[in-house]
Amino acid sequence: MDGIHDLAGVSGFGPVEMEPNEPTFHEPWEALAFGLNILCIGVLRAYNVDEYRHSIERMLPAHYLSASYYERTLTGVASLLVEKGIVTREELENRAGGPFPLAQPAASVVADGRASGEKPRYQVGDTVRVRNIHPAGHTRVPRYVRGVCGEVLHVTPPFSYPDAAAHGLPPRDEPTYHVLFQAEDLWADAAGHRETVVVQLWETYLEEIR
Repeated sequence: MDGIHDLAGVSGFGPVEMEPNEPTFHEPWEALAFGLNILCIGVLRAYNVDEYRHSIERMLPAHYLSASYYERTLTGVASLLVEKGIVTREELENRAGGPFPLAQPAASVVADGRASGEKPRYQVGDTVRVRNIHPAGHTRVPRYVRGVCGEVLHVTPPFSYPDAAAHGLPPRDEPTYHVLFQAEDLWADAAGHRETVVVQLWETYLEEIR
């Protein structure tokens, strides 16, 4: 989906602030939120990692931008637990002692993609274009590479197609690739520079250059 979460390559947000000797957790509740997510994904299998990522993407933009990393984690986990019927919103807010903001509902989608087991369509050295798609649901193709041409650097192992997994659609693995982009093809102010960017992309995100 196109949302405020997709900030890669977006200017105007200032430098990334690095905290010297930053601890893993600043408060005990952050460790609890992290542990709860690991429990739900890895042990209870209440949801998968793509559903979790999409739950954070569905946060209201103002909430997303003002929230800390682990507040986003907690919001995503709580939203999924309510959506899966594991807890009710009333139970959650009673425990929290007041209103608890949750993510917006997920869109109903039909994900395209290739069937599991199909051989990779592209090879190292091929020039490909990233499809300029704007799905209503979860996707792992960043906006800043859509419509841009790049070179296949590596053919990487098949992996679960996230656009389907995030929405409870039938799971499937499909080929993935490391695609090399010239920075000047991505950003106008990189013209004349020699930097490159490598992005891992699923095959459905790519198209041949005709």
